[in-house]
Amino acid sequence: MTESRANLTILEQRRIEAGIVKPIYETLERELGTDKAQELLGKAIRQAALDSGRAFAAEEQAGTSLESFAILFERWKEGGAYDFELLEQSAENFDFNIRRCAYAEMYKGMGLGPIGHLLSCQRDGALCEGYDPNIKMTRTQTVMQGASHCDFRFRYDKG
Repeated sequence: MTESRANLTILEQRRIEAGIVKPIYETLERELGTDKAQELLGKAIRQAALDSGRAFAAEEQAGTSLESFAILFERWKEGGAYDFELLEQSAENFDFNIRRCAYAEMYKGMGLGPIGHLLSCQRDGALCEGYDPNIKMTRTQTVMQGASHCDFRFRYDKG
């Protein structure tokens, strides 16, 4: 990670990325149509999240776990990015709700609301998969797509 990037919150990083992605997405949408543009953007963002999860895992001196993931998650909350409600946290469960999401607010403000779920929400499961395949995420709704809250449920399952 470069020095300048290390000083940015994840929210600030996502704002910069979105500014770069927006004209690329708009070009893809004009050339290929909305469905294909979203499919391609979704694939690219998912791969970036998998790679990011693997990179975070490589930094874990003691190995990955749901507990280390919960500590890592703190980075996404920096800068007041969420109104966060912890429901349960243990070695096997990490459950919380997000009632206000600055990521959703930011993407909507940038005119990227229709693809905000691709730029942000879809990263979550892929990040887990890259970080530790034993961490399974379930979420049935998101603020980004109009729900009252995001319902994150993580389970550690050694299979």
